[in-house]
Amino acid sequence: MTPRELVGIAEVPGGPPLRLFRRGADFMIVLDRNELMSTRMSGSEVALGTMTCERLAGHPNPRLLIGGYGMGFTLRAVLERLGPDARVVVAELVPGIIEWARGPMAAVTDGCLDDPRVVLDIGDVADSIRQASAEFDAIMLDVDNGPDGLTRPANDGIYAAQGLAAAMRALKPGGTLAIWSAAPDPVFARRLSKSGFAVDEVRVRARGNGKGATHIIWFARRP
Repeated sequence: MTPRELVGIAEVPGGPPLRLFRRGADFMIVLDRNELMSTRMSGSEVALGTMTCERLAGHPNPRLLIGGYGMGFTLRAVLERLGPDARVVVAELVPGIIEWARGPMAAVTDGCLDDPRVVLDIGDVADSIRQASAEFDAIMLDVDNGPDGLTRPANDGIYAAQGLAAAMRALKPGGTLAIWSAAPDPVFARRLSKSGFAVDEVRVRARGNGKGATHIIWFARRP
Protein backbone atom coordinates (compact mmCIF):
# COMPACT_ATOMS: atom_id res chain seq x y z
CA MET A 1 0.00 0.00 0.00
CA THR A 2 1.23 3.49 -0.83
CA PRO A 3 2.16 5.26 2.44
CA ARG A 4 0.28 8.35 3.55
CA GLU A 5 2.39 11.51 3.57
CA LEU A 6 1.72 14.54 5.79
CA VAL A 7 1.73 17.59 3.53
CA GLY A 8 0.73 20.39 5.88
CA ILE A 9 -1.01 21.55 9.05
CA ALA A 10 -3.56 24.37 9.13
CA GLU A 11 -4.65 26.15 12.30
CA VAL A 12 -8.41 26.54 12.84
CA PRO A 13 -9.51 29.64 14.79
CA GLY A 14 -11.17 28.35 17.95
CA GLY A 15 -10.61 24.69 17.11
CA PRO A 16 -8.02 21.92 16.69
CA PRO A 17 -5.74 21.96 13.64
CA LEU A 18 -6.44 20.28 10.32
CA ARG A 19 -3.90 18.09 8.56
CA LEU A 20 -3.50 17.55 4.84
CA PHE A 21 -2.27 14.12 3.76
CA ARG A 22 -1.39 12.77 0.34
CA ARG A 23 -1.45 9.13 -0.70
CA GLY A 24 -0.37 8.76 -4.30
CA ALA A 25 -2.57 11.15 -6.30
CA ASP A 26 -5.22 11.42 -3.56
CA PHE A 27 -5.49 14.08 -0.85
CA MET A 28 -7.24 13.87 2.52
CA ILE A 29 -8.05 16.57 5.09
CA VAL A 30 -8.08 15.06 8.56
CA LEU A 31 -9.13 16.24 12.01
CA ASP A 32 -7.56 14.09 14.73
CA ARG A 33 -8.45 10.63 13.37
CA ASN A 34 -11.50 11.76 11.40
CA GLU A 35 -11.17 12.10 7.64
CA LEU A 36 -13.30 15.16 6.89
CA MET A 37 -12.92 15.10 3.11
CA SER A 38 -10.88 13.52 0.36
CA THR A 39 -10.43 13.69 -3.37
CA ARG A 40 -11.68 10.09 -3.56
CA MET A 41 -15.10 10.97 -2.16
CA SER A 42 -16.33 14.16 -3.80
CA GLY A 43 -19.72 13.08 -5.11
CA SER A 44 -21.89 14.71 -2.46
CA GLU A 45 -19.91 17.98 -2.55
CA VAL A 46 -20.37 18.11 -6.32
CA ALA A 47 -24.08 17.34 -5.85
CA LEU A 48 -24.37 20.26 -3.45
CA GLY A 49 -23.27 22.59 -6.25
CA THR A 50 -25.10 21.00 -9.17
CA MET A 51 -28.43 20.51 -7.38
CA THR A 52 -28.34 24.05 -6.03
CA CYS A 53 -27.81 25.40 -9.55
CA GLU A 54 -30.80 23.37 -10.73
CA ARG A 55 -32.90 25.36 -8.27
CA LEU A 56 -31.71 28.71 -9.66
CA ALA A 57 -34.02 28.70 -12.68
CA GLY A 58 -35.59 32.13 -13.01
CA HIS A 59 -32.77 33.88 -11.14
CA PRO A 60 -30.95 36.07 -13.69
CA ASN A 61 -27.32 36.86 -12.94
CA PRO A 62 -27.41 34.85 -9.72
CA ARG A 63 -25.37 35.74 -6.67
CA LEU A 64 -24.26 32.83 -4.48
CA LEU A 65 -22.45 32.35 -1.19
CA ILE A 66 -20.47 29.20 -0.47
CA GLY A 67 -19.55 28.62 3.16
CA GLY A 68 -16.44 26.45 3.36
CA TYR A 69 -14.10 26.00 0.38
CA GLY A 70 -13.00 22.53 1.45
CA MET A 71 -11.37 21.00 -1.61
CA GLY A 72 -13.29 23.21 -4.01
CA PHE A 73 -15.56 20.53 -5.48
CA THR A 74 -18.75 22.52 -4.82
CA LEU A 75 -17.24 25.71 -6.23
CA ARG A 76 -16.06 24.02 -9.42
CA ALA A 77 -19.44 22.35 -9.92
CA VAL A 78 -21.17 25.74 -9.59
CA LEU A 79 -18.80 27.51 -11.97
CA GLU A 80 -19.35 24.84 -14.62
CA ARG A 81 -23.08 25.55 -14.60
CA LEU A 82 -23.32 29.32 -14.19
CA GLY A 83 -23.06 32.00 -16.84
CA PRO A 84 -20.47 34.77 -17.08
CA ASP A 85 -22.58 37.30 -15.14
CA ALA A 86 -22.94 35.17 -12.01
CA ARG A 87 -21.05 36.09 -8.84
CA VAL A 88 -19.90 33.54 -6.25
CA VAL A 89 -18.60 34.58 -2.84
CA VAL A 90 -16.52 31.89 -1.11
CA ALA A 91 -16.13 32.34 2.64
CA GLU A 92 -13.34 30.22 4.11
CA LEU A 93 -12.38 30.58 7.76
CA VAL A 94 -9.06 28.71 7.58
CA PRO A 95 -6.35 30.49 5.56
CA GLY A 96 -4.30 27.29 5.41
CA ILE A 97 -6.98 25.59 3.31
CA ILE A 98 -6.61 28.28 0.65
CA GLU A 99 -2.83 27.98 0.86
CA TRP A 100 -3.17 24.25 0.20
CA ALA A 101 -5.51 24.96 -2.72
CA ARG A 102 -2.98 27.30 -4.32
CA GLY A 103 -0.01 25.11 -3.37
CA PRO A 104 0.11 21.30 -3.17
CA MET A 105 -3.48 20.92 -4.41
CA ALA A 106 -3.18 23.37 -7.32
CA ALA A 107 -3.81 20.64 -9.89
CA VAL A 108 -7.04 19.69 -8.11
CA THR A 109 -8.12 23.33 -7.70
CA ASP A 110 -7.72 23.86 -11.47
CA GLY A 111 -7.68 27.65 -11.15
CA CYS A 112 -11.23 27.95 -9.80
CA LEU A 113 -10.24 30.55 -7.18
CA ASP A 114 -8.93 32.79 -9.95
CA ASP A 115 -12.18 32.71 -11.92
CA PRO A 116 -13.38 36.33 -12.41
CA ARG A 117 -16.81 35.36 -11.06
CA VAL A 118 -15.33 34.37 -7.69
CA VAL A 119 -14.81 36.63 -4.67
CA LEU A 120 -12.75 35.02 -1.91
CA ASP A 121 -13.52 36.09 1.66
CA ILE A 122 -11.13 34.78 4.33
CA GLY A 123 -13.46 34.83 7.29
CA ASP A 124 -16.43 33.25 9.03
CA VAL A 125 -19.38 32.58 6.72
CA ALA A 126 -21.65 33.41 9.66
CA ASP A 127 -20.42 37.00 9.43
CA SER A 128 -21.07 37.07 5.68
CA ILE A 129 -24.61 35.88 6.29
CA ARG A 130 -25.34 38.30 9.14
CA GLN A 131 -24.12 41.28 7.10
CA ALA A 132 -26.31 40.48 4.09
CA SER A 133 -29.91 41.51 3.44
CA ALA A 134 -31.83 39.87 0.57
CA GLU A 135 -28.48 39.61 -1.24
CA PHE A 136 -28.06 35.98 -2.30
CA ASP A 137 -30.04 33.72 -4.61
CA ALA A 138 -28.43 30.72 -2.91
CA ILE A 139 -26.32 30.02 0.15
CA MET A 140 -24.46 26.70 0.29
CA LEU A 141 -23.07 25.55 3.61
CA ASP A 142 -20.53 22.74 3.93
CA VAL A 143 -19.24 23.75 7.33
CA ASP A 144 -17.93 21.47 10.07
CA ASN A 145 -19.42 18.18 8.86
CA GLY A 146 -22.95 19.58 9.08
CA PRO A 147 -25.13 20.50 12.07
CA ASP A 148 -23.41 17.91 14.28
CA GLY A 149 -20.03 19.65 14.10
CA LEU A 150 -16.56 18.38 14.90
CA THR A 151 -14.05 21.14 14.41
CA ARG A 152 -15.25 24.32 16.11
CA PRO A 153 -18.01 24.89 18.72
CA ALA A 154 -18.76 28.37 17.36
CA ASN A 155 -20.01 26.76 14.13
CA ASP A 156 -23.07 25.50 15.99
CA GLY A 157 -24.53 29.00 15.79
CA ILE A 158 -24.87 28.74 12.00
CA TYR A 159 -27.33 25.88 12.43
CA ALA A 160 -29.19 27.28 15.44
CA ALA A 161 -32.54 29.07 15.09
CA GLN A 162 -30.83 32.47 15.18
CA GLY A 163 -28.39 31.45 12.43
CA LEU A 164 -31.20 30.15 10.24
CA ALA A 165 -33.11 33.39 10.73
CA ALA A 166 -30.03 35.29 9.56
CA ALA A 167 -29.80 33.04 6.50
CA MET A 168 -33.45 33.72 5.71
CA ARG A 169 -32.78 37.47 5.79
CA ALA A 170 -29.66 37.09 3.63
CA LEU A 171 -31.56 35.30 0.86
CA LYS A 172 -33.61 36.95 -1.82
CA PRO A 173 -37.29 35.89 -1.94
CA GLY A 174 -37.39 32.43 -3.48
CA GLY A 175 -33.72 31.89 -2.67
CA THR A 176 -32.30 28.57 -1.48
CA LEU A 177 -30.28 27.64 1.59
CA ALA A 178 -28.48 24.37 0.79
CA ILE A 179 -26.84 22.54 3.70
CA TRP A 180 -24.52 19.52 3.45
CA SER A 181 -24.36 17.00 6.28
CA ALA A 182 -22.42 13.80 6.81
CA ALA A 183 -25.46 12.18 8.45
CA PRO A 184 -29.22 12.59 8.93
CA ASP A 185 -30.38 14.95 11.66
CA PRO A 186 -34.17 14.89 12.19
CA VAL A 187 -33.99 17.53 14.93
CA PHE A 188 -32.22 19.95 12.63
CA ALA A 189 -34.60 19.18 9.75
CA ARG A 190 -37.54 20.12 11.97
CA ARG A 191 -35.73 23.30 13.03
CA LEU A 192 -35.34 24.26 9.37
CA SER A 193 -39.06 23.86 8.77
CA LYS A 194 -39.98 25.77 11.93
CA SER A 195 -37.74 28.62 10.72
CA GLY A 196 -40.13 29.19 7.81
CA PHE A 197 -38.30 27.39 5.02
CA ALA A 198 -39.85 24.94 2.59
CA VAL A 199 -37.52 21.98 3.05
CA ASP A 200 -36.49 19.19 0.68
CA GLU A 201 -34.15 16.55 2.15
CA VAL A 202 -32.05 14.69 -0.42
CA ARG A 203 -29.78 11.70 0.15
CA VAL A 204 -26.65 11.51 -1.99
CA ARG A 205 -23.70 9.16 -2.17
CA ALA A 206 -20.20 10.16 -1.16
CA ARG A 207 -18.65 8.93 -4.40
CA GLY A 208 -19.41 10.27 -7.84
CA ASN A 209 -20.10 6.71 -9.08
CA GLY A 210 -23.10 6.39 -6.74
CA LYS A 211 -21.24 4.33 -4.14
CA GLY A 212 -19.88 5.03 -0.68
CA ALA A 213 -21.53 6.45 2.42
CA THR A 214 -24.85 8.27 2.23
CA HIS A 215 -24.78 11.99 2.95
CA ILE A 216 -27.61 14.47 3.34
CA ILE A 217 -28.33 17.78 1.62
CA TRP A 218 -31.20 19.95 2.80
CA PHE A 219 -32.56 22.43 0.26
CA ALA A 220 -34.48 25.06 2.20
CA ARG A 221 -36.32 27.66 0.12
CA ARG A 222 -37.25 31.11 1.34
CA PRO A 223 -40.92 31.71 0.44
